Amino acid sequence: MTDSLKTRVGRVIAGSVHALLDRIEDQAPEATMEQSLREADAVIDEVRHELGTVSANRHLSQRQHANLNQLHATLSSQIDEAMSAGREDLARAAVARQLDIEAQLPVLETTLAEHARQESELTGFVAALLAKKREMQDALAEFRKSRAAATATATAPTGVGSAAHRIGKVTDAFDRVYERQTGLSGTARQNSLQQAAQLKELDDLVRDNKIAERMAQLKAAKS
Repeated sequence: MTDSLKTRVGRVIAGSVHALLDRIEDQAPEATMEQSLREADAVIDEVRHELGTVSANRHLSQRQHANLNQLHATLSSQIDEAMSAGREDLARAAVARQLDIEAQLPVLETTLAEHARQESELTGFVAALLAKKREMQDALAEFRKSRAAATATATAPTGVGSAAHRIGKVTDAFDRVYERQTGLSGTARQNSLQQAAQLKELDDLVRDNKIAERMAQLKAAKS
């Protein structure tokens, strides 16, 4: 992989979704995020293309390695036959070819190892880029949802609607701070609170059952 492509991969993967969301006051924040997604797609395509090239080269190197090993084994049988027939000249030629093969095999094995390393690296890059793309898509969807909600509440009537709008703004502000400080979304926070309440209810239920069981044992012991 070229250094320039590695740099682009690193920039996409290291890019913070929060940095995109922080630019919501820009003239065209949605267009900015869509452009970032297009850049991610372009980098993914380039890395996949290079991965395909490396995989093809590794396959060709494997075939050449296997063919040379097979030829080496075939030459060994032919050397035995030539020696049995008293044709040392033919055996000498076969031995010379075997020596050439033995010199090529280590080079091929080094090439194979390098191809395998590159293939593993590129596969990891593709997985990381796809994960980042999903994260960016989620962020863009949330941004669009928040804009739609803001548009709806901006046209809401006064009174109850106005109060709900103010509460919504406070909640959104809290969620943004919460997400940046913890890395969890507001939905995750709500889920965590709901889960905590359910676990507390379960704990109370288990405690009540234990108390009832102990009371039953005490009554049984006195009867």
